[in-house]
Amino acid sequence: MCKEPRELYEWNARYRSKFGFVFLIFASGRSTPEILAELKRRYQNRPIVEFQIAAQEQMKITELRVSKLFSAEITDGLTSKNPYTSTNVVTKAGEDRVSIIGGHLAGPKSEARTSTRTRPPITTHILDVARGAPALGIDVRLEMWGDKLTRPFLGQKETDYSGSWKPVGRSTTDKDGRAGELMDIVDDLSPGVYRISFDTGKYNPNGFFPYVSIVFEVREGQSREHFHVPLLLSPFSFSTYRGS
Repeated sequence: MCKEPRELYEWNARYRSKFGFVFLIFASGRSTPEILAELKRRYQNRPIVEFQIAAQEQMKITELRVSKLFSAEITDGLTSKNPYTSTNVVTKAGEDRVSIIGGHLAGPKSEARTSTRTRPPITTHILDVARGAPALGIDVRLEMWGDKLTRPFLGQKETDYSGSWKPVGRSTTDKDGRAGELMDIVDDLSPGVYRISFDTGKYNPNGFFPYVSIVFEVREGQSREHFHVPLLLSPFSFSTYRGS
């Protein structure tokens, strides 16, 4: 093995040991020395910072994959390449994996406000960033704050609001990391504070998080919007965002 590929392999192992997931980079047009230099630079980052950078790099990879798909549709039928050569099969398998992960990072496509919903107004998925794959079999629970006169706040004792979180629905993630319907398909989502919880401890008993709960608010005037609340998970860190 040449020096640079061997060094890249060794640094990637160190990177994965530190952050809990493989090094992700949009490598198009970059040489091996450039990739190695970037790996060494990003190795110095704090985990939460690197987690966000890795997600952004995955988005770039996904965008390239999508653009290639559109180009392939345009040229389909105009070429006589054999799609079943060994090189194409291996490449397609790798790109399909990237496409699945990218789909999770991007979230489902948003719907027109004038259309009738075809899915619940609150959805989620879980991506296991350490494995670079969807997380299968995680139990998910959705609740809504039921007391219209008060709001949950930081530092509140559990006994103060034990009866205020009302169950909405629960499900388990499938092979694509997506939870089933957590609530009914309704055109108008009730404004209020929601909590979505993930049984991460059952999924990864050796991880840092026994469970993860995300609290968010649907405001007046947002009842027709879609709220996609994903979880990007690794053994020692997690991230979320509002998708569409």
